[in-house]
Amino acid sequence: MSTGAAWALLTAADLREHVRPPGSAPADCDCARLVCPGWESVSSPVGEPLLERLGSLRAEGDDEPTLTEQHSEGSSYWSPNAPIATAFFPYNRCEVWLCRRCARGFLQYTEYGGYYVDQRLREIDPGRVV
Repeated sequence: MSTGAAWALLTAADLREHVRPPGSAPADCDCARLVCPGWESVSSPVGEPLLERLGSLRAEGDDEPTLTEQHSEGSSYWSPNAPIATAFFPYNRCEVWLCRRCARGFLQYTEYGGYYVDQRLREIDPGRVV
């Protein structure tokens, strides 16, 4: 996997290998203000210059990835303890971003509802990746 690629399909193994766990960021890192152990709505996508795009969990050309969710431990969509199941919704629609300074990782996707658009962000805990 190359972080310089225009588009890279990432796997669960890539997330576990390339992303530093939450809590590993220095307190003075600019990404430290992004506290999102579960999905959080954000006013706009978070990206350059703070974060660098690493790749996508959405297979190129997959116009209809599954809407099925995977949960464990009594988790729900918004739960911080929900697994990051890369083949399941909403992870299969995410872009993966890394903090340029500390390599803390984030998932981002856009929820398109009937009457709204909601930007969502979740930090990647490699220990939750399945």
